Amino acid sequence: MSKHILVIDDDKNICEVIKLYLKKEGFEVVIANDGQAGIDEFVRETPALIVLDIMMPIKDGWEVLKHVRKTSTVPVIMLTAKGETFDKVLGLELGADDYIVKPFDPKEFIARVKAVTRRANQMEEESSSIEYTDLDINISNYTVTYKDSIVEMPPKEIELLFFLASHPNKVFTREQLLQQVWDFEFFGDSRTVDVHIKRLRKKLYDQNSGWEIKTVWGVGYKFEVR
Repeated sequence: MSKHILVIDDDKNICEVIKLYLKKEGFEVVIANDGQAGIDEFVRETPALIVLDIMMPIKDGWEVLKHVRKTSTVPVIMLTAKGETFDKVLGLELGADDYIVKPFDPKEFIARVKAVTRRANQMEEESSSIEYTDLDINISNYTVTYKDSIVEMPPKEIELLFFLASHPNKVFTREQLLQQVWDFEFFGDSRTVDVHIKRLRKKLYDQNSGWEIKTVWGVGYKFEVR
């Protein structure tokens, strides 16, 4: 996998600090200082990972993230001064893989980068597809086929479904799912898991195929196979 990282942030001092630490770890770094420039670099360079600020000129980080997720599953780490739980949940729901609040510890930042890139590599290497009645989940090309039709889903919904379906009848707490699917511990509101589950159920609407995403009250969720 490429070690090319795209950093999109309008704070040039922070960009230089990030670049210094990433280069020490062997990463190649490209910097963009506004949202539109970031989109242009993303299209041109096809990075292995994006580090993305929210509050930027021309296009903000939310707009950039939405643009990226239309065409790509590239890992995205939000790096921002916006530390409210609402912003963290929104970032995860829009498809971010991690969310780091400024000011940040450089060693923790590097650890998060390595964790996210490692997760992306594992997703490429593990069994590429799972099949159940009426359902095929292919993680190599991020497609879900349900009742012979392709179902449009953002990357994190597919990864959540793939993870649950990979462990049939096993119950996971919301915190475990955040750690396993988003690959980091998210302290605070775990509502993002509930939102993703609700969307999956709406898209996989018929519960007569011998399986379902089931709520285990007081615990979490499981992919139940009957």
